[in-house]
Amino acid sequence: MIRVLLADDHEIVRLGLRAVLEEADDIEVVAEVATAEGAIATAQAGGIDVILMDLRFGAGAEGQRVTTGAQATAAIRASMAHPPKVLVVTNYDTDADILGAIEAGAVGYLLKDAPPEELVAAVRSTARGDATMSPVVRDRLETRERAPRSSLTPRELEVLQLVAAGASNREIGRQLMLSEATVKSHLVHIYDKLGVRSRTSAVASAREQGVL
Repeated sequence: MIRVLLADDHEIVRLGLRAVLEEADDIEVVAEVATAEGAIATAQAGGIDVILMDLRFGAGAEGQRVTTGAQATAAIRASMAHPPKVLVVTNYDTDADILGAIEAGAVGYLLKDAPPEELVAAVRSTARGDATMSPVVRDRLETRERAPRSSLTPRELEVLQLVAAGASNREIGRQLMLSEATVKSHLVHIYDKLGVRSRTSAVASAREQGVL
């Protein structure tokens, strides 16, 4: 029996996932949580084989800090000798989201509009440790491999996301714990890869390419 934890801050999503998964004889939903912090704590308590992890949660247990599914995945993997496998199930399909989740250690990446049979198959594959990707996600990764020059690193994507949100170099450095000089260096590389000369153009180009 594959024991599953549902980690999503929307109850209606958890209800839908549970309804689909409980139709399978070999899958049991043993717990649900609405925060990334809850996912970490429940995973660490044991008894979970696969976590269906959303990427973006509302305010966590502290009421202020927002922890992403990627950060929760990394924390679980770092704190357990035999962590459960993580299957990301989300609405987000940008390069930054995909790469962040994979870098954190997620085994699979599925979009929430996937058919029920694809979800069940993905849970089984994830439990075996086999990588499972939505077709859209797989296409994005293959596109990056074909065009490495324009492919931004996960850190560069984080910097660009904050630029898009209107953050200054100082604010970016503070959030990512980088010096302003390092932030500027990342921006130079971003501009070069995207073939632009300004922050505004970098954001516009990234959005055109589906990076943001």
